[in-house]
Amino acid sequence: MKNFSYVRATSVSEAIAHSSNNPSALLIAGGTNLVDRLKVFLDQPSQLVDVSRLDLKQIETTPEGSIRIGALVTNTAVADHPQIRRKYPLLSRAILAGASQQIRNVATVGGNLMQRTRCVYYYDTAFECNKRQPGSGCPAITGVSRSNAILGASDRCVAVHPSDMCVALAAVVEVEGPRGKRQIPFAEFHRLPGNTPQRDTNLEVGELITAVILPPLPFAQSGVYLKLRDRASYAFALVSVAAAVDVSSGRIRNARLAMGGVAHKPWRLLPMEQFLVGKSVEDATLRQAADLALRDAKPLTGNKFKVELAKRAIRRAIAVAAKGEGIA
Repeated sequence: MKNFSYVRATSVSEAIAHSSNNPSALLIAGGTNLVDRLKVFLDQPSQLVDVSRLDLKQIETTPEGSIRIGALVTNTAVADHPQIRRKYPLLSRAILAGASQQIRNVATVGGNLMQRTRCVYYYDTAFECNKRQPGSGCPAITGVSRSNAILGASDRCVAVHPSDMCVALAAVVEVEGPRGKRQIPFAEFHRLPGNTPQRDTNLEVGELITAVILPPLPFAQSGVYLKLRDRASYAFALVSVAAAVDVSSGRIRNARLAMGGVAHKPWRLLPMEQFLVGKSVEDATLRQAADLALRDAKPLTGNKFKVELAKRAIRRAIAVAAKGEGIA
């Protein structure tokens, strides 16, 4: 392992200064993903900037009725918070589906957004990988691809984003950097691989996540998180669906849907949301919606099963959300 220095930031501005002045520095909070990467030499920073003691650990309601979650709030604290469980139960369910209790106790909201893929070729340095070394190749395209992307991929990378929490977020990400503060709509925070798979987010050099803001969403209480995986405990999703549906007199007035395990970023299903508005909740409608969601799927040899699996998961998640039962 390459030698690196360690510094504990005492303020947001100090953390920004360290990471701005040293492009190879990395921020560490809970470390549940970063430490894994350090162990297998995926990251070799010149400096670790510890941000775990910064004052970013509050969950509070804004005057506009949004909920602002500090970047260093633990996953456990979010999942257990009374306001989150009452107003955004979908988020709580997604977090609880994600990892062991021990990991949730230290993993942070900001760190969850910054997770890197768990693609086996990315983690195994015996193989070339465009995400590790741009231009070297993507062996997953012709290799073992069971867990890889079927949507939004490129000929440079077919890795998927690993987070459960992120699939359930309809939010705004608040960041602060050398140029000041800004807010990034969550749909624009993560990137698709394109020609630059080494870049996972649209953060600029030196920027630090300070909070995630959940805007008011009256029908969020109908939220369902359905996660399909190889085993029931502590496994990443093959396919997951987050669904919240507003139904009145048997017809859908509004819907929010996203998928995990299928793309390089949480995959928002905007065309399907628009299609569902005004439709009745019946099997024919749900089948049409699921077909629309997967119409651009480009599976690999090893993950063709994901297309049908995703369609079935979408149908079930919408049907359960429409009933307001809350679990899938």
